[in-house]
Amino acid sequence: MPTDSAALESQSDELALLGLMQLVSPALPIGAFAFSQGLESAFELDWVRDEASLAEWLNGVLEDGLTRCELPVLARLHEAFDQADSQSIAAWDEWLAATRETAELAGEDSRLGASLKRLLASLDLLPKDEQPSEDSLLPLLAPLLPPKPGYVTLFAYTAHARGVSVRQTLLGFAWAWLENQLAVACKALPLGHTAAQRVIEQLRPALVDAVNQALTLDDDELGPVLPGLALASALHETQYSRLFRS
Repeated sequence: MPTDSAALESQSDELALLGLMQLVSPALPIGAFAFSQGLESAFELDWVRDEASLAEWLNGVLEDGLTRCELPVLARLHEAFDQADSQSIAAWDEWLAATRETAELAGEDSRLGASLKRLLASLDLLPKDEQPSEDSLLPLLAPLLPPKPGYVTLFAYTAHARGVSVRQTLLGFAWAWLENQLAVACKALPLGHTAAQRVIEQLRPALVDAVNQALTLDDDELGPVLPGLALASALHETQYSRLFRS
């Protein structure tokens, strides 16, 4: 029979897992389905036209984008939330905003962040700002979250608040990104759901490798190297017919 402490630890792990599943679910009402991150433009330009070219595109974005940008910064933000380090949180949130190379990519991050913040407020999950007592001469402590945090920052906060480990947070974020990209492809390409599952099978090991690498990078090694995606995103702003907002 498990001890009481072991049972409580197991229950805590299970609640954290369920919290991560809730956060990465396509049913999370933050509007992620409306954005393609430049993928729709890649279809229009015929850079991505079928299952093979889609897998190649996604693997490239994962390797030169998420691995060098969102995933390592998620780890740093998770640690900053653990230490209640509001300065580091604000700095990394600003750094992420500066890496968005087009108006659409910047708008996607800010809109998803605003939507997730509203959702967390409705669930009473936002951090409570610490207030000084009436007779205290100490100034008001800085709030943990920036005034308008981006999506990645709020994803890290939510995972931390749910007790999700750093590694599982990164895996969950990468999985949510992949699922959303494949949902875009299924809507805008003649790509069936079985083909999408084959792409998942092909890229699952790459997600693990991306997390492994992201956790080893130093600060001066960070930064996305995605000129093709930036160009596709910029061209999407004037694309004549569009299903997605980015």
